[in-house]
Amino acid sequence: MFNRQGRNKILILFLVMIMAAGGLTGCGKDRGVVKIRVGSLKGPTSMGILFMMDKAEKGETEDIYEFRMAAGAEELLPLMVKGELDIALIPANVAAVLYQRTEGGIVVINVNTLGVLSFVTGSSEVESIADLRGRTIYLTGKGTTPEASLRYVLEANGFSEADYTLEFKSEAAEVAAILTEEPEGIGLLPQPFVTAALMQNRELKAVLDMNEEWMRAENELKGGSTNGMVTGVTVVRREFLEEHPESVEGFLEEHALSVDAINGDVQAGAALAVEAGIVARESVAESAIPRCHITCITGDEMKTGLSAYLEVLADFDRELVGGRLPGEDFYLISTH
Repeated sequence: MFNRQGRNKILILFLVMIMAAGGLTGCGKDRGVVKIRVGSLKGPTSMGILFMMDKAEKGETEDIYEFRMAAGAEELLPLMVKGELDIALIPANVAAVLYQRTEGGIVVINVNTLGVLSFVTGSSEVESIADLRGRTIYLTGKGTTPEASLRYVLEANGFSEADYTLEFKSEAAEVAAILTEEPEGIGLLPQPFVTAALMQNRELKAVLDMNEEWMRAENELKGGSTNGMVTGVTVVRREFLEEHPESVEGFLEEHALSVDAINGDVQAGAALAVEAGIVARESVAESAIPRCHITCITGDEMKTGLSAYLEVLADFDRELVGGRLPGEDFYLISTH
């Protein structure tokens, strides 16, 4: 007969064997515990993973996540190229550029943010896109996605370049400052700058949502079938996807839960956004989150919306998408 110490040793050995077997075959997974290095930008594209980050920090996720938040995409891209990040949440066109730069080395797994731009003004005369005719619009991003998107929407609504004037500023804060001095002016601003501007100047209001105007232009005027203007996407290194497809699937499941959580509990999401340093005040975050169109769109629906958006950018300037449109392998339709 074994004594108590001997029985304990056998029990421990038995448990270790069960755990090892589970790590190899449990639940049909392709791994035991996988460390996933995730990079994101300090803005709306990170808001959708805030609850996921909080959950991972508490050790409540199956995989181990290491999160890194950056001020700009230029900080994340070299890390993806060098294989020091596995997954990144970045602007849609930047993903296309990275795909070309890595010769197909990254794959898009979801759309995480739709349109975050809104027209802001203190004028009571602007109620529709048609009311922008003959007006000056202040915005940032000359030669980049805001200009390309705006010109596309205006053109779809029958505008010629002679019908409006675009005045570019280097930062969104400059646009907001102009509107404070000239409330009758019109600015195209992203969240959370829209909300901050409205709180600082009660004369201003967000009169048109570019996401809604994009859908109208695409679906009603152009005969398309998209779910909105794409802002941010999530990409994975192809090598990581091939080695750990179940982990990527697990990430998408956690991401979807996190998106549902922030859209369902804005107050808690606002607190996490302030804690992460994305927004300075909870009141701003609470107002901004519902207007950021945070989502987790995958599969064919993702491909339809994203490919349509990239085609618009390529028509404006092919360099915005890396010189040419990505191939079919740019889009992850299924992890199986």
